[in-house]
Amino acid sequence: MITTKYFNYRQVLNLSGFHLIWISIWCTLIATLFYFFNWEWMTIPWVPVALIGTAEAFLVGFKNNQAYDRLWEARKIWGGIVNSSRSFVSMLYAFDTENGNINNLEDRRKKIAYRHIAWLYAFREQLLIPTEWEHISTEEEKFHHINQRRNRLIKAGFPDYGRTPIFLHKYLSQEEFGSQSEYKNFATYLISLQAKEINELKNTKNITDFNQTQLQACLNEFYGYQGQAERIKKFPSPRQFASTAFIFNILFITLLPLGLVNEFAKLGDWGIWTCIPFCIIIGWIYIIMELVGDYSENPFAGLMFDVPMLSICRTIEIDVLQMIGEEDLPEPILSKNGVLV
Repeated sequence: MITTKYFNYRQVLNLSGFHLIWISIWCTLIATLFYFFNWEWMTIPWVPVALIGTAEAFLVGFKNNQAYDRLWEARKIWGGIVNSSRSFVSMLYAFDTENGNINNLEDRRKKIAYRHIAWLYAFREQLLIPTEWEHISTEEEKFHHINQRRNRLIKAGFPDYGRTPIFLHKYLSQEEFGSQSEYKNFATYLISLQAKEINELKNTKNITDFNQTQLQACLNEFYGYQGQAERIKKFPSPRQFASTAFIFNILFITLLPLGLVNEFAKLGDWGIWTCIPFCIIIGWIYIIMELVGDYSENPFAGLMFDVPMLSICRTIEIDVLQMIGEEDLPEPILSKNGVLV
């Protein structure tokens, strides 16, 4: 997530630097051919270009609106996880009876709280597995996305927070940690373990039936949030809208200097060269509008436009550890170079 009030020049170049180069080359080429070779046959009237630009603006606006909805829904999902996590642990430590049969109740509670923290990091890691429609540049990055992402964060100035297995090893038992490879959806398995553990507390009369129902309701909420996030991750923004907007954008930018150079030529020879910066600016604006929606529609891609899942997980981790009486707390994750992960 970008935390600066405005984009800085590095973020702008990172987003659209390559596109700005080829737009500049194309606009300069058209102006040069028109000026030195007087190729008036290649120019087109401005009216059809303007109509295409208007249609493209409407389509990109619709796409960006849908992309923002996906991004904001993803943020609301993680906001719900924060609130439900606090409720879950507070109820876990508040509920008790006088007829309990488990002597190590505090250890069992701590084990459940630790397992919840492990679920957070496991769930986050599952959401960061790249899909074919996200902005993944190479096949190598798909297979080594964990190390690639760690290297990007370190290069951006973040400390090395370690890989998710380190967090899992810290908060899970050896047996639970070793069973990770046996499950395709390890986060789902962790919640099922939580349900069994809570049911055992009820069977041993450490909590009442009503207490167990309330705690299970929280686990059901976690399942719901997980399913909602997986829906966003595994179902892309409909490609017919995304692809059409991209094609129309390329068509408009290709035709833009062909229509604009003729208009500026009416000002004289100097007007032909003046059209270059205006073509670049107009084309770049449309490219930026396209890219903003293109990146925002994938809020779990591991890029600077994402929901800051790592910092949210760390916030929940700190809250949970404080609620169970731990004193050795990790440091909160702060933004670096205008980016919060």
